[in-house]
Amino acid sequence: MLLPVIIAGGTGSRLWPLSRELMPKQFLKLYTDSTMLQATVQRLQGVNAKTPLVICNEEHRFIAAEQLRQINKLDHNIILEPEGRNTAPAIALAALTALNQGQDPILLVLAADHVIQNNLAFHQAITIATELATAGQLVTFGIVPTAPETGYGYIQRGAVCQNTEQAFYVSKFVEKPNKDLALQYLSSGQYYWNSGMFMFKASIFLAELRKFRPDILACCEKAIANTESDLDFIRVNSGAFAACPAESIDYAVMEKTNLAVVVPMAAGWSDVGSWSSLWEISDKDAAGNVHLGQVFQHSSSENYVFAETGIVATVGLQNAIVIQTKDAVLVAAKDQVQDVKNIVQQLKNAGRSEHFIHREVYRPWGKYDSIDHGNRYQVKHISVKPGEKLSIQMHHHRAEHWIVVHGTAKVTINEQEQLLTENQSVYIPIGAVHSLENPGKIPLELIEVQSGAYLGEDDIVRFSDRYGRH
Repeated sequence: MLLPVIIAGGTGSRLWPLSRELMPKQFLKLYTDSTMLQATVQRLQGVNAKTPLVICNEEHRFIAAEQLRQINKLDHNIILEPEGRNTAPAIALAALTALNQGQDPILLVLAADHVIQNNLAFHQAITIATELATAGQLVTFGIVPTAPETGYGYIQRGAVCQNTEQAFYVSKFVEKPNKDLALQYLSSGQYYWNSGMFMFKASIFLAELRKFRPDILACCEKAIANTESDLDFIRVNSGAFAACPAESIDYAVMEKTNLAVVVPMAAGWSDVGSWSSLWEISDKDAAGNVHLGQVFQHSSSENYVFAETGIVATVGLQNAIVIQTKDAVLVAAKDQVQDVKNIVQQLKNAGRSEHFIHREVYRPWGKYDSIDHGNRYQVKHISVKPGEKLSIQMHHHRAEHWIVVHGTAKVTINEQEQLLTENQSVYIPIGAVHSLENPGKIPLELIEVQSGAYLGEDDIVRFSDRYGRH
């Protein structure tokens, strides 16, 4: 049986300001009405496969769980990495988890942040790869190149595989080339883009990892031997995993093994590594523009413009990227978007938070939007999902006022419970132990006004939390 393993780690900065450390691109709706993680799972419809194992960072666990729940694919199937250690350890955790459950499945390793436009070609490549993986090969999927791309690593193919004429033994992996070398690769017809997608039996991958990087495998075995179940999450031993070397599967295994084969794939693949690549794969108007949101243009062409709130207008603008969010605006030349990461670094150096977190923040119980703030006050719009409850908590430095605008709130202040409905409000003094719950069947919407000497998110003492937060 095929077990998809979806790598959903990473905190990329190349799609800032939409992508942030706490909401990276794999959890965003960039290309369809589904998030990239959801689209990766949905792409497997029609493939005879088990429910995917998803591997993500600890800090993204509730986002991943909620997005899987929305598509009915949440089933205690999220492995949490205490910290990122690249793809070889992540895949080892998935393989060991499967073997510990008494199975030796074929693992289909996918990235959660790729776009594939041709699902039929993708499924055909999976069928070819399954036969090879069943026979004991380590399969990588090579993307048939369409341009002399310098942003990808390449795979050089060798002889045709004995089992099928639709795959090749891997001759070598090569690093990202310069433009001249990329042109040579393209014209030769012997090279493919390295997609970062793989297929192999769990036991065979682990055997090759033991052969070439026993230190990585030993750390992962220790980490997986002390797992803890927490809601829909599988928690590995953080100390053991922190000691694991960080290494990609390419360096750790694929470049060393003699079992590597490549299956070519022409499926409209993109890793959406920049705003310009997203423009390339998106539907455009007659002037080559991609407009999302309330966008108005005059004499403008070849632009990608995203408006999250309000109106964005362009006049006489060509070959540009304009991204407007609630708390930031990016304007960039389309041929220089790889340098967006420099802006992110400047934000970090300046001690700003806009690289790390959005104004609108998702929590396991719902979300909040910090709609205004000033000296000694902050205003939030809080949304609580039906049946969910915030932690029982207390603040040392701030008081809070809650005004219900939609739904019903169950409020507890110093063990005194009350129900609030639309247009009713309540005051929570500094130091009061309190909690908020939505006992109803519809979302609870309220406005929270905080006032006090310190309004940071770390001014919180949790006494009880159903989501295991501290």
